[in-house]
Amino acid sequence: MPIPEKWQPYLLREQSLRDVEAKIARQPQDATSQCDRARLLTELGRTDEARQAYLDILAFDPTHFRALNNLGALLHDTGYRTAARTAYAEAVARHPDQPVGHVNLANTLREGGEIETALLHFEKALQLLPGYVEAHRGMSHIFRDLGDEDKARYHRRLGFAGDAVSVLPYRGSGQPIFAIMLISAAGGNLPIRHLLDDRVFHVTVIVAEFFDLASPLPPHQLFINAVGDADLCAEALDAAFQIIALSAAPIINHPRAVSLTGRAANARRLGSVPGVVAPTIVTLPRADFAAPDAADVLARQELFFPLLLRSSGYHTGLHFLKVDDRTQLGPAAASLPGAELVAIQFLDARGIDQKIRKYRVMAIQGNLYPLHAAVSSHWKIHYFSAEMADSPEHRAEDAAFLNDMPGVLGPRAMAALEAIRDALGLDYAGVDFSLNDRGDILLYEANANMIVPMPEAGEVWAYRRGPVMRVYDAIWKLLTEAAPSA
Repeated sequence: MPIPEKWQPYLLREQSLRDVEAKIARQPQDATSQCDRARLLTELGRTDEARQAYLDILAFDPTHFRALNNLGALLHDTGYRTAARTAYAEAVARHPDQPVGHVNLANTLREGGEIETALLHFEKALQLLPGYVEAHRGMSHIFRDLGDEDKARYHRRLGFAGDAVSVLPYRGSGQPIFAIMLISAAGGNLPIRHLLDDRVFHVTVIVAEFFDLASPLPPHQLFINAVGDADLCAEALDAAFQIIALSAAPIINHPRAVSLTGRAANARRLGSVPGVVAPTIVTLPRADFAAPDAADVLARQELFFPLLLRSSGYHTGLHFLKVDDRTQLGPAAASLPGAELVAIQFLDARGIDQKIRKYRVMAIQGNLYPLHAAVSSHWKIHYFSAEMADSPEHRAEDAAFLNDMPGVLGPRAMAALEAIRDALGLDYAGVDFSLNDRGDILLYEANANMIVPMPEAGEVWAYRRGPVMRVYDAIWKLLTEAAPSA
């Protein structure tokens, strides 16, 4: 299926790629052009080729900082976090005077739970470049992990105060749609910026917690609330509500609706929907899980082993463990960052073949769109890590779901999805779930923080492109129709 012209600024940089490849043909050893080519391949979604392009640069120049740094970013974004860390570590080893290298390595170390080592690299970045905002922003996350909210706020202020408003470039020749995108300094933001065509949208980004409410709002016809994590971003959502109250412009994903989508809050309200099984969820101080009676405390709240334990504010399986018995509870809690941890009832979604099927459905402007059916033998399942690439049978299940969602899920699950959509009241949201043998939805998440990645290049993923483009078209329709006509 051809990609519509409106997505080309972000999904098809073909002409720029042809230009840079022509330059490389004249100067094959020009590493700058080679890096430009790899970056364009990444923007086109051709991540396998981009990865190889960076490796080719490093084959003739193993110390090239930009190649090492960009390769790390690419590996991280495609789920290869261990490999990303290796690339960033090499960049720092070869170029210890580059603050951005230390920050990128620190971010991956933090994700891996190596908080103290990450802190050292953030501090080194600030030694090299005093006032470096990205280092302060990273340190704010470190201190949140450590439960020191005072220091977290201190570094957030240094990272964002006075820098709460930024204007993105506009490349169009006609009248733009003026939009304000609201984000949180604490993280938990929906990565939607790449969907805002800079030939159509003139975007101002506001970090909600640090915006001066006495300041005039930038020109705008529309608010886009990208703050998506209700558990992590309560302060930002409250600030976003105060910002939108200054204007009569329409808002995509009202912060009040987003604020109701925390894991525990969702489990309570959506668990009463017919056809939905939601887990019991309890949040406790991390130290409580090390207490001798911790398992008994959880049992009194109807949480039994096996159960899941996770740190708040993380996604894609980071800092998320399965605890099989009480002997594992204390050590598991000790290995996770954060002042509080979330204990979640384990919903056994295994089929008769002992595999788990995790579905994602997007709800956009009130319509439901199938996004993927991931199949895996492991309880922690995400599409990028599921058993899909090497299994034609699993991809056939995915294709069947994309082409006939009601037929695959059945009427009970479809009715439950519609009820979840209505309860969320969001313009843009996603639902992650499995099914039990009765056709009930086993609910994992339902919130505004779901991404819609483009399929990898290659014929093996061709069946996904049409359905995913339908989701992208729905997002485009939401973004362009929300703004009032000039």
